[in-house]
Amino acid sequence: MSTLSPTAVPATPVDGRPVETTRSWKAPVAFAVFTVLAGVLFLIVGGDGTTTFRLANAGDFVQLPNVGLPARATGVVVVVLLAAVTAAAFALVGNHRPVPLWLTSVFAVLFVVGFLTWSAAGKTIPLPGLLVGAIGLSVPLVFGALGGVISERVGVVNIAIEGQFLAGAFTSALIASITGSAWVGLVGALVAGVLVSFVLAAFSIKYLVDQVIVGVVINAFISGLTGFLYSQVLSPAETTLNVGIRFPKVEIPVLHQIPVIGPVFFEQTVIVYLAYVAVAVVTFALFKTRWGLRLRAVGEHPEAADTVGINVTGTRFWNVSLAGAIAGLGGAYFTLDAVGPFTKDMTAGAGYIALAAVIFGRWDPIKATLAALLFGFASNLQNTLGAINSPVPSEFLLMLPYVVTIFAVAGLVGQSRGPAASGKPYIKN
Repeated sequence: MSTLSPTAVPATPVDGRPVETTRSWKAPVAFAVFTVLAGVLFLIVGGDGTTTFRLANAGDFVQLPNVGLPARATGVVVVVLLAAVTAAAFALVGNHRPVPLWLTSVFAVLFVVGFLTWSAAGKTIPLPGLLVGAIGLSVPLVFGALGGVISERVGVVNIAIEGQFLAGAFTSALIASITGSAWVGLVGALVAGVLVSFVLAAFSIKYLVDQVIVGVVINAFISGLTGFLYSQVLSPAETTLNVGIRFPKVEIPVLHQIPVIGPVFFEQTVIVYLAYVAVAVVTFALFKTRWGLRLRAVGEHPEAADTVGINVTGTRFWNVSLAGAIAGLGGAYFTLDAVGPFTKDMTAGAGYIALAAVIFGRWDPIKATLAALLFGFASNLQNTLGAINSPVPSEFLLMLPYVVTIFAVAGLVGQSRGPAASGKPYIKN
């Protein structure tokens, strides 16, 4: 039996009946792989030199000093600590206990510190700039992940996040250019996301078509449609229909001058602040309100929910639509904040990374948001290392966010179970 697969282990009998528990070795094995990789990179391949981390910007009211870490010594310390965390993970799983999220987070932080120190030896990394860029690249993933969590919690697999991103980006750019208002463009993105999700809901809920197939077809259709409209409508009239109207940055007084976290969290645009609000509202509503209880009941056991009077079809339909509206906001970020004018397939597969964040976050809004931040950080890391002329090959930097996504979902997520009825059509008896 493979050591990577969950293995059945006999547990203490309950009421005279044998009970089995499962344990997954995926997380500790992934830790071991990353520890070996760290040893090769930081100790064998790594060179000498000091990596300087700049912690403050010129406008901060507290000027923190730069921090210098010797590459070789830091590599040794990081590898030893990674090995200790790996041993702890193996011990936990060996005792039939799951690897806690905080331990995974500690492992990830240690590896990132070691990787940054190794890859930028002899150079300076502007830490506030690195984190600001990471937040920027994470925002659409956060919106997409929240939409994915809502959709899957209610029982519908939302593969169409990529299509909702593209529809939101195209519509917001077009409407904002016509009206001259980024706010109207933002509303247009919401509507576009809802319309795309209507198609997903109609085919998967009413006509019982396979949800994964519907999502893939929607993504291909929206990609082709927006690409055609871009070349035939937007490109010939860029000065009027694809102007690139964007929200200005809004600085929160005093808070934006806090070193490191001030520029990261409190010098952002309206859409970024909306992401903060969306995470808090979705988390509270999903676990503390009647709406959230009904949504989760429909996604876990639709027959039982139907028995107590919950309209399963209606609940699924409207919550998939809500998920599409939230994902549409993520699409609007590309044109109303990050980039400006719409370009063909500008989302570049971000919808699929958002879906990975849902799985990595175990269908929890907070954990999915943290996963989105991780993937955004990995995406921005390639930009930062490229800007400082890191010796890391550019080809590796380009594939870095996708490698992190694959390893996170396949290796670090461990044993997880999504909503029991997710992806399963409900036919009322």
